Formats: sequence, structure tokens, C-alpha cells
Amino acid sequence: MKARDRVAVTAPRSRWPRWTTPKPCGRPTSAARGIELTPAGVGATEVERRELTDAQVRDIGRAEIAEREHAAREYDRNGRADRAGLLRAEAGTLSGLLV
Repeated sequence: MKARDRVAVTAPRSRWPRWTTPKPCGRPTSAARGIELTPAGVGATEVERRELTDAQVRDIGRAEIAEREHAAREYDRNGRADRAGLLRAEAGTLSGLLV
């Protein structure tokens, strides 16, 4: 990544949000509690992040790879070999991270 390899940097970044999505919680919304009870201050609205198992992380990675490969085929069909090649390179980078 020090060589400024765009694919090596963008592929993992696009996957990161799926790893860290907040888990659902049963807290009422601010509108339901009234303005005077709305949390305020730094971190007041932070929610606990869900913990993923290694298997779940691998499943997310595989799904991301499959999406990129499918999109690459679509780009090929539409004559956009340049974009298809970029998506295949990203899929290859993600495959290397799953090891």
C-alpha cells in the first residue's frame, strides 16, 4: 500500500463499513422521548458495534468479491473493459485478504 496502489487501498475500505455496522438496539428515537431528553455531547449517540465472528467476516468478504465479479461481467458486456479490469483487480485484492 505504500506504493500508492489504488486498488489495494480502495477495496478494503469499501468492505470496512459492513464489518462495523451498528447492531440494532431497542432505544427509542429522540422524537419519541422529547427534545429535553435527547442525548447531547460527544459520543452521546454512539451505539454498540456488533461483534462479528471470523466466519461472518469471511462471508462478507466472499459476498463483496462475488459482487465485484458480477459487476465486472456486466461492464464487459457493455464494452467497459477498463472498469471491468479494475473491479477484477479489487476482487483479487480482497481474495488475498481472506487468506
